[in-house]
Amino acid sequence: MATFMRALARQGRTLSLVRLRHPKVQQSACLISTSKKNKDISTTVEPMEKSEELKRLEKHFADTSPASEKNWISHGWEPTDPELDWFVHKITMFMTITLCICWGGFILAYQPDHRYLSWSTREAFLELERREKEGLPLIDPELIDKESVIASLPSDEELGDTDIII
Repeated sequence: MATFMRALARQGRTLSLVRLRHPKVQQSACLISTSKKNKDISTTVEPMEKSEELKRLEKHFADTSPASEKNWISHGWEPTDPELDWFVHKITMFMTITLCICWGGFILAYQPDHRYLSWSTREAFLELERREKEGLPLIDPELIDKESVIASLPSDEELGDTDIII
């Protein structure tokens, strides 16, 4: 079966099935010439004289040493002094990357639990497990003694016409 499909695919390329399906659509072709190119051109090129501006620019760009003063590119901290600019750039990068990002991330990742969030969650789960084992309700309705709450509430005579919003 694979041999038959391979043979059919080869024939499809030669028969150009596009024309069989759509007779009005013509397949595009790329015509490439493989003849030897003739490079025998009989023109002469005369050298031009260099202008003063071209000579000045060639002299200006002849020095490509990065250590020279005119080839210095500022880091953006100090536009006139290369040494101070380099120093401020290095100090700023050290402070930003090493101290702030690296050590700051380390401190944030390993700081203690100041609000005791993980401790209180762990204690709550332990208390729930203890109450389930003892068969007690998970939340005790008598958590606070009724007498202590009732003793601090005002009486109806003390409230009078005061609106109570619950």
